[in-house]
Amino acid sequence: MAKWTPSHEAPEPLEGPVVATITGGTILWFVLFLVQVPFYGWFADRELDWWVWTCLAGAGLGLIGIWYVRRRDAALRRAASGPGTPGAPGGGGGSGGGPAGPGAPAGTAPAAPAGPAAP
Repeated sequence: MAKWTPSHEAPEPLEGPVVATITGGTILWFVLFLVQVPFYGWFADRELDWWVWTCLAGAGLGLIGIWYVRRRDAALRRAASGPGTPGAPGGGGGSGGGPAGPGAPAGTAPAAPAGPAAP
């Protein structure tokens, strides 16, 4: 098993403009889809129409990727801002400070308890 043991530490992961990279790839997939649509008949005659749908799937998955990396970047920024920031997980909330909590805007009342539903 010694030959599978790494001889050096793994490098740090590269961080870059992830949102821009995913957005560029999504645009590229969508442009490829648009370029191929006029030739759909040619692709279908040769049983290559899966190329067209692959480009559309790449664009759709790219939209999901943009949503994901934007939320990930926002979560990383919130985590880096520290636990004392209101609205951040583990920060700003707690006991005391009134019925609506210390981080709630003025004039905010707590939600009323749910009662039995009317028939």
